[in-house]
This record gives sequence, structure tokens and C-alpha cells, in this order.
Amino acid sequence: MSSRLAEDAEILSVVDARDRVVGERRRDDVHRLGLCHRAVHVLVFDFLGRLFLQQRGLHKFEHPGLWDSSVAGHVDAGETYDACCLREVREEVGLQLSDIPERLFKLEASRVTGMEFCWVYRVVTDQPLEPDLAEMESGQWFTQEEVQSWVEHGADQLTGVFILIWLTYCRRRLSRLRPPAGERVDY
Repeated sequence: MSSRLAEDAEILSVVDARDRVVGERRRDDVHRLGLCHRAVHVLVFDFLGRLFLQQRGLHKFEHPGLWDSSVAGHVDAGETYDACCLREVREEVGLQLSDIPERLFKLEASRVTGMEFCWVYRVVTDQPLEPDLAEMESGQWFTQEEVQSWVEHGADQLTGVFILIWLTYCRRRLSRLRPPAGERVDY
């Protein structure tokens, strides 16, 4: 069975506007009908602070050839977000994680996310990645400055959901660096 046919035959949980499971459908039906469903995105950083991005496979129905999160995938019916995260990281970049990575934030289902509720995770590793080139066209490490510049000046090469994830990640990271209102900071 081709990779595309296997993807279409995946069974996903259909969820309501509050991310509660209300049924199951084939992946192709979920996307064709615009039903809410679940996904994970993982940002994989190395110890130099670089971010690995994947270029989506040209065979993909959604956003072929665009650059996306390090790892991204649908949560299968009956699967948890955390279990999906571990599975997708293993399948897409060959990392065998023993613990659930840091959960950063959850995106609400919207047109930008493809009607997916998305939990975003963060992995920092010194292990070599083994990208699954049957799943992705390529993958590459980028400095955070390069990613930011790309978001600002080359957004047409990036998926909309990755741009949303990156901007949310940066905003949250900056808010953690700011002291609470009224708190004195000595520099």
C-alpha cells in the first residue's frame, strides 16, 4: 500500500469544540469534511539551541514541500497526545524517548491548524536524528535567528501552523523572561 493510501486509511478521533471525542472517521474524511481532530507538533532542539525543521514530503496532501515543525502527526483513535508524541518522534526522526517531553502549550482547532487541536512539545537532545525520508523530503538544523528571519521574510515556504507555533513559542518564552509588574530587577 502506498504511503498516501495508508495515511488516508488512518482512523482518527473526531472531537467537538472542547476537544472531547465524539466519534471516529478515516483521516481523508476528517480532512475533507473539516472535522475537528487531534495532532501533536514537536520542536526538537540541539544543545546549541538550533531547531530541526522538516520539509514536508512532496507526496503529502497538506502543504507538500513546505517546512514544518521538527515532528508533526495525527493522534490516532484511542491514542493519547503523549503516546502519539513518543510514537511520532520515533517514527519521524528516530529518537527513542524514555519520558514524555516537555509540554509547551496547546493550540485550539482553527483553519490555521487544519481543524486540529495541537499539543506542542519540546525536546532537547544531543542524539543524532535519523529522519524518515519516506515521510519527509528533507530536514535541517537552523539557528533560532534563522527561523525568526524566515518567519518574518519567507513565510510562504513555511506551513501556517508552524508559523503560529513559532510565534506562540517566542511570545511565551519572552513573557517568562519579563519580571512580574512592579518587581525590581537588578542588571
